[in-house]
Amino acid sequence: MKNVKKIKWMILALAGLALAGSVMTAEAADVSSQGEKGNGVRRISTTPWQGEEPLKLTDTWDKTFPKSDKVDHSKVTFHNRYGITLAADLYRPKNRKGKMAALAVAGPFGAVKEQAAGLYAQKLAEMGFLTMAFDPSFIGESGGRVRNVASPDINTEDFSAAVDYLSSRADVNPDKIGIAGICGFGGMALNAAAMDTRIKATVTSTMYDMSRVIANGYFDYEKNQTLLKKERMERRKVLNEERTLDYRNGNYKRDGGVVDPLPADAPQFVKDYYDYYKTKRGYHPRSPNSNDGWNLTSALSFMNMPLLTYADEIESPVLMIHGEKAHSRYFSEDAFKKLKGNNKELLIVPGASHTDLYDNMDKIPFDKIAAFFHKYLG
Repeated sequence: MKNVKKIKWMILALAGLALAGSVMTAEAADVSSQGEKGNGVRRISTTPWQGEEPLKLTDTWDKTFPKSDKVDHSKVTFHNRYGITLAADLYRPKNRKGKMAALAVAGPFGAVKEQAAGLYAQKLAEMGFLTMAFDPSFIGESGGRVRNVASPDINTEDFSAAVDYLSSRADVNPDKIGIAGICGFGGMALNAAAMDTRIKATVTSTMYDMSRVIANGYFDYEKNQTLLKKERMERRKVLNEERTLDYRNGNYKRDGGVVDPLPADAPQFVKDYYDYYKTKRGYHPRSPNSNDGWNLTSALSFMNMPLLTYADEIESPVLMIHGEKAHSRYFSEDAFKKLKGNNKELLIVPGASHTDLYDNMDKIPFDKIAAFFHKYLG
């Protein structure tokens, strides 16, 4: 026993694993079971929380959808484990008492909570859930010193941070929390579901796998691997040159958001994006896609960090929804093939495009979504 324990600690020390807390916890349990009262077990210190950064939140209704009279709305803030304070809109069914099932909603990629995520959250609150649409780190009303940065790790963490917050509320049952991710945050939602066992059910709508599309471009199934590798390397060179320029200049070049003005020969899905993000239908002044887009170098981390690596290990229920006519349909179909178990479902909405599932109330299958969450969250 002692020799085995000594070898374990030598391995940890040689590897420099300062984050080996889970190993130490298991070791402590093992020692305790042997009646040694934890003698010789290294104690785990704690880091004090320094408090949330102050945010300036608007007190006006500035959503792209009308306010419902069936729910109570309020602004809330919470923080992730990187110390970034996130802003959210909380929607609560009127006249509901006791602990409720709760949902955290985010997306699309480059949108803010006043757009599609808020629409989903408000509608699902009407259907009996406490819901929260949040701005991811670095955009909208959320914090983060650098603005308009996307990160596969931090944006996945944002979902878990939302679960942290919801779990702490007196009106939420912490064993009945689900998440919903739209477009690019559908991929982040699946990544969170693979990591966070507190997430009891997940819905993705019109999902993008951001790692895949950034690394390979659109419709990678039409390209060979040699071409993909060449394209990635050329893009890495451009983006890393931009990193140098950004540092020298003291600012970050943006990727431009949705193309504007719209070229006459633009693909239909680009026209659909324009119609949502650049017109009264879905424009919002805080949305990166509606304006100058993400910081250009955000793409680098997505190339090297595949989001759906462990999607096959998700044990909790998943409902994936995509439009029949969406250019992005292959993202959901391929991701669904990775999922295991009889509690996974792929729903293809007849006649729907990618952006129809942002705000088209005749196309978004809210009854199906609510039934799924009621089934698995109670």
